[in-house]
Amino acid sequence: MNKGYLCIVLHAHLPYVHHPEHDSFFEENWLFEAITDCYLPLIAMLDRLQQDQVSCRLTLSLSPTLISMLQDELLQNRYLRHLKKLIELANKEVTRTLDQPLFNDLARRYHSSFLEALHSYQNHYQTDLLAAFAKHQRSGRLELITTAATHGFLPLLNVSEATVRNQIKVGIDSFKARFGYAPAGFWLPECGYYPGLETILLDAGVQYFFVDSHGIMDATQSPKHGVYAPLDCGNGLMAFGRDPACSQQVWSADQGYPGDADYREYYRDIGFDLPLDYIADYILDGSTRINTGIKYHRVTGEGEFKQLYEPDKALLKARQHAEDFISKRQQQIQALTPAMDQLPIIVAPYDAELFGHWWYEGPHWLEWVLRLAAAENSGIETVSCGDYLQRQPTQQQATPSASTWGDQGYSEYWLNESNDWIYPLLHKAGSEMEKLTADLKSFKLSELQQRALNQAVRSLLLAQASDWPFILKSGTTVEYAKKRLTDHLARFNYLHDCIRKNRIDGRYLTALEVMDDIFPEIDFRDYCVPERKE
Repeated sequence: MNKGYLCIVLHAHLPYVHHPEHDSFFEENWLFEAITDCYLPLIAMLDRLQQDQVSCRLTLSLSPTLISMLQDELLQNRYLRHLKKLIELANKEVTRTLDQPLFNDLARRYHSSFLEALHSYQNHYQTDLLAAFAKHQRSGRLELITTAATHGFLPLLNVSEATVRNQIKVGIDSFKARFGYAPAGFWLPECGYYPGLETILLDAGVQYFFVDSHGIMDATQSPKHGVYAPLDCGNGLMAFGRDPACSQQVWSADQGYPGDADYREYYRDIGFDLPLDYIADYILDGSTRINTGIKYHRVTGEGEFKQLYEPDKALLKARQHAEDFISKRQQQIQALTPAMDQLPIIVAPYDAELFGHWWYEGPHWLEWVLRLAAAENSGIETVSCGDYLQRQPTQQQATPSASTWGDQGYSEYWLNESNDWIYPLLHKAGSEMEKLTADLKSFKLSELQQRALNQAVRSLLLAQASDWPFILKSGTTVEYAKKRLTDHLARFNYLHDCIRKNRIDGRYLTALEVMDDIFPEIDFRDYCVPERKE
């Protein structure tokens, strides 16, 4: 008999990168790397668990932008081209390292891995990874949920209720259009919550969402079970809090598992290590060095002084770390149970891209966690939060506190000297869109006008993505983030002016629709605050 529940939540999100106007585009690699290193391994893991009839449950949040990119034919074909180049490079590495047995073994492993990825993606899954996830949702091993349309950071968009409602509604509608049902759960972008958001979420049909630990601990009433039971926000909507111990074991730079010296080093890659004339055909524009995905070293030493990666040793360590993780959850549950009048639920949310992309062995660790939890007498049952609420529908009422899972726990990472200039522009555009909708929604509009209004909403949504202020703060691809943000706002402003003046250029509108080919079911009339009933 189980003594407690474990809910592992993976949040899969990437910003919308779609550039049909170019033959290839560097930032598309974000998606390609995530497919190869994260999404394909996670699906393969679920396939193995199903084949072995392991009873387990995992929650996966798929963002609407990621959903759109995974089903985009242009990006699917470009990913196939990307994989074939990786296979070519790995084969070249096999030849180059013939007189270096240890390197050669790794090169052969990469070559085999890329061939397997190509076969799985092209032949087994027919390039449709969403169908593969849906299969496991139907089998009961996966609960799929979603997030806001473009991952807009809702606490800083909250000057306009219409803006927040639109982000949430378009996100849920996009999920429904692909999977055929509304998700029970909702991932708040960056776990960003503010009091009052629960009303909008409930109106959208959401049953539960997640906050960081302090969102629960600093609620309007002290939570009698801490983060080990959800809070009813007062309207039947449930808020689940992140367990800090699970977070520290995986996320901590000092104590987290991924930093172990036996694991593969992400930051040493042949794209930077090998001579330019050798690697030129496989890096950006033949001269700008980028990661290729072929990495020969492990997390040891500094700079060039890193030891060679040993895959078998790393996989053994992943098993040991999974055992440690489960052991610590068992200890937690044993300590919690006597003081609780219900079984505790430990919520462990992570970015999905950590597993395989940043932490190469992460999918293997996760598989062992699920297998160990499913073992007889483990004392742990893996569940989704939806499962838990069916068993425990009544919970303590309290309103969570404003919170995020970002640095310092609030909005500082998304609002600081590097990105504060964004928000007046977003707020102004949101206000103009809301007024435009109010002015025109009752008019009989031409097809061209409706298309332009819908495209204006798309441009605004894409400008509101939390990824752009995040990148500006982190200092990575800053120029790209600035350009994407300003381009989307410029497109919105152009469309707004054309609609107001009724001078819409059909050819240019079509070009914008091709470039920002997302949310086909969008309706500009939804960009408003519903009238309240007296």
